[in-house]
Amino acid sequence: MVELILGLDEAGKGPVMGPMALAGCLIEKEDEILFRRLGVKDSKLVTPGRRGFLEAEIKKIAKAFEIIVCETAEIDKAVKDGSKLTKLEADKFAEIINRINDGKEKMKVIIDCPSIGIESWTNLLKPKIKNLSNLDFVIEHKADRNYLSVGAASILAKSERERRMDLLKEKYGGEIGSGYCTDPLTMRFVEKFALKYKNDDLFRKSWSTWEEACEKLTQIELGV
Repeated sequence: MVELILGLDEAGKGPVMGPMALAGCLIEKEDEILFRRLGVKDSKLVTPGRRGFLEAEIKKIAKAFEIIVCETAEIDKAVKDGSKLTKLEADKFAEIINRINDGKEKMKVIIDCPSIGIESWTNLLKPKIKNLSNLDFVIEHKADRNYLSVGAASILAKSERERRMDLLKEKYGGEIGSGYCTDPLTMRFVEKFALKYKNDDLFRKSWSTWEEACEKLTQIELGV
């Protein structure tokens, strides 16, 4: 019997700019051999050039894959509603599972858990899944490093987010950097343009990084 494995992961949970991408990658167990030979691993451990090659190969080998992109407005709404990102991620991962799983074949679902509390997050996820009877779950921290299917999903998610960031760079310039608060280029951009682009779908306005930059710029404008 063919063993099916569905790996799921996200990219772009923490940045102050740009979207978050979530991906699912369905493979047969025997495809892990191909992934291992290709060097599929957690996207954070893969160079951008190699990531593009691996993304194309993963899409060729996978039985199915799905990618969902959450723009900044949707992320902000989730945070402001008080559910933070954990519920949003549960919603989107469930949506990916529902798209791929027809309920007919046994499938192992492996997820890189986005929450500190694995059990509580699992309880958020499962009620949103239409067909559970054929699924076995493995929900762990660092699953993207421990399971090839999750590593593949992380590459798909990261690649999609980077494409979206490239579009933003075409519009706002390369000075936006990676979008992460640890990026000095990004931080200089936020500190300079937080107010100018406050009505655009660029910044995550529920992030304290953006709020603090707006406060400082307002003080400068008022001469405080």
